[in-house]
Amino acid sequence: MVTVNGNECVGCGACADVCPQGAIVVEDIAVIDAGKCVDCGACIDECPSSAITE
Repeated sequence: MVTVNGNECVGCGACADVCPQGAIVVEDIAVIDAGKCVDCGACIDECPSSAITE
């Protein structure tokens, strides 16, 4: 399961745009729905601030 470092996330939405499962919503920061996430890693590669990790 990937996690979001709230101190690093800038809330840009790039991760939500690239998520094939629609598992990410951006409020003030990105929030990942563990029930939808399939650990594909697309969000990790897309995050410009390296706030998402495995």
